[in-house]
Amino acid sequence: MISPVLRPKLWSALLGVVAAAALATPVWADPLPDTIPNAGSRPEVTGTFQLPGSMPGLPGVTPGASGGLGATKPGDGPLIAQINQVDAQVAQLGEDLIRAKGDLDAAKAQLVTAKTAFDEAVQALDRARANAETAAADAVKAAAALPPGEFGTDLRDLNALQRIIRGDKAEGATGAVDGEVARATTAEKIAREAYEAAQKRVTDTVAEYTRVEAELHKQEAALLKLRKDNAALLLEAARREDAAEQQLGSSYVSNQSVSGMVAHPMALAAVRYALAQLGDPYLWAAEGPDRFDCSGLVLASYQSAGYRGLPRVSRDQYYATRSRTVDPNALLPGDLLFFASGSSWTSIHHVAMYIGNGKMVEAPRTGDVVKISVVRWSRLYAATRVVGAVPAPTTPTPAPSNTTTSPTPSATPKPTQTATPKPTPKPTKTPTPRPTTPSPSTSPSTSPSNGPSPTPSPSTTSGSPTTAPSEATSTPSTTSSAADPSNSAAESGSVSPSAGS
Repeated sequence: MISPVLRPKLWSALLGVVAAAALATPVWADPLPDTIPNAGSRPEVTGTFQLPGSMPGLPGVTPGASGGLGATKPGDGPLIAQINQVDAQVAQLGEDLIRAKGDLDAAKAQLVTAKTAFDEAVQALDRARANAETAAADAVKAAAALPPGEFGTDLRDLNALQRIIRGDKAEGATGAVDGEVARATTAEKIAREAYEAAQKRVTDTVAEYTRVEAELHKQEAALLKLRKDNAALLLEAARREDAAEQQLGSSYVSNQSVSGMVAHPMALAAVRYALAQLGDPYLWAAEGPDRFDCSGLVLASYQSAGYRGLPRVSRDQYYATRSRTVDPNALLPGDLLFFASGSSWTSIHHVAMYIGNGKMVEAPRTGDVVKISVVRWSRLYAATRVVGAVPAPTTPTPAPSNTTTSPTPSATPKPTQTATPKPTPKPTKTPTPRPTTPSPSTSPSTSPSNGPSPTPSPSTTSGSPTTAPSEATSTPSTTSSAADPSNSAAESGSVSPSAGS
């Protein structure tokens, strides 16, 4: 028999089992399919996405592909992909070696400074101890001259001086000798520790530099061999790549106006310097004057223009100018173009300088020279501006208006002043001397219309007055009417003044 106390709990348990069975029935009724749902319910890889650190407006990266110089592009075979990968590794190692060299130079400079400080601390401690010994000797001499009753006090003083010489704190000692030795001892200890740390830093940096240098030489040899063995294939691949990059860059260089702004004169001076180095061989860690690596060329170009704010390595050059990132549609000569092997700025390994029209000047790699190349838009990580753009000059704008208006008054007075006043006095003089002959009636009618110069000829010629004026007037009329308006139009660059006159 069920206890009244347990009866409610049993009913609750029974109802829970029934409810669970009812809720689980649809699962049994609709079993899971043994096939993958239709393709319409699965996410598809379409379009591109922007990697962190890349610029808005640049071509996106296809999912599954990696950006940068070592990326495999459509149409690249396995061999081209391998060469690009080794090329990126060599460029990265070159940047690492430049940075290691900078770290080594800094460590050596710190070692020199630490050694100087340590030597000075040792000398200061020696002086302090010498002063303490002198004070002790003076105390001995003074104790010898004291009466015998005060001998015990002098022995205690000598014991205190002995502790001072050892660098120990003397009981109750407050003199200058005690403080000098204690301070000198502490300073010498700190300087010695700093000097030992600087020595270790130099040792570690030398080891890192040696490791990176050996790996760089190994990868360079492998890259040179790959390029030599596949020179023809690489040449054809370079042609295809240039054509594809030019087509891709047409959308970036089509807009030549950058909101009324032009490159800074300092940036143009840097471009001129870089172009003057065309043909100079590539050499890692070189900054000129006749050999360069990629960041060394950029650094030397801007330093020649008077700008000293760029670091040495390409990734540091990007970091220093990252606040002035430029959209590809707004590039100006002198802007820096960065290429990376990944999505982080720390993987930047190459930099070039934009010169306009989709071209850049660069020091590409070992075995190559400073040259002009098509911008590799598909591999561009970011573009930055070293010095800000300046407004385009507006002074040439009023110049055309002055040149077009100035010929207008010079062209109009010539026909009015030369043709109007001269024919009026001539007809009055011509009919006066010969009133009886019929020839003056034809001479005045033709003379004013054709020109002023032939009027004296009828008065001198008496044989044939009718034909002589016609021949004389036809010649000047063509010269006077064709010479002045055409010359004035040619000078002004427009035919509108002659048409108006």
